[in-house]
Amino acid sequence: MILLISDLHLEEERPDITRAFVRFLEHRASQASALYILGDFFEAWIGDDAMSEFHHYIASQLRALAQRGTQVFLMHGNRDFLIGKAFCREAGCRLLPDPCLVELAGEPVLLSHGDALCTRDLAYMRLRRWLRNPLSLLILRNLPLRTRQKLGRKLRAKSREQTRMKASDIVDVTPQEVVRLMSRHRVRTLVHGHTHRPADHTLQVGGQSARRIVLGDWDRSGWALQVDEHGLQQASFPLDS
Repeated sequence: MILLISDLHLEEERPDITRAFVRFLEHRASQASALYILGDFFEAWIGDDAMSEFHHYIASQLRALAQRGTQVFLMHGNRDFLIGKAFCREAGCRLLPDPCLVELAGEPVLLSHGDALCTRDLAYMRLRRWLRNPLSLLILRNLPLRTRQKLGRKLRAKSREQTRMKASDIVDVTPQEVVRLMSRHRVRTLVHGHTHRPADHTLQVGGQSARRIVLGDWDRSGWALQVDEHGLQQASFPLDS
């Protein structure tokens, strides 16, 4: 069994999600051969050097899972793209590129956080290109901690304000971009998060039937995509279960 999750947005202000995640690790993920976390694992991340006691606690829970034999893979999201090698070493996890091609249930499956597919959101795409530029990343990582904290708060506030003002289709994936990406990687299944709109879509790619699975976010409930002998199936569960 393999499990895939995304968009937990872990933060100290949501202890209910943290408790649910720890239970998930202990009772479900510990039975899996691998756990994939496809971005926005944390609500915000301004650098490995800014890790709090809360962040160290989460890292310790992932390491405990890895030590029990479950491989842990982590992908950057738009909220935590500054997660680096120090956190991954402490957590015992491996950082994946976005997108990443893996084999699930005997077929190639493309994994992505999903924000790069929202190409109709022109303002965000411009910001994303700047933030993910290697030179920008180098500058950001070397800014004083207090400056990064201030910048992070400003970016989150601006993101929340703009999201409220944008049409729903603007902040969703662009269908043509999905087809382009899947065609380039020659896959018939794409799994991503980011949009907080859990669903299992069917589409056509290169004249063949294809599938786009959108992972759910952890807010009112938890979500996980399970891969086993029955294929790929996503389900939600109460946070207090």
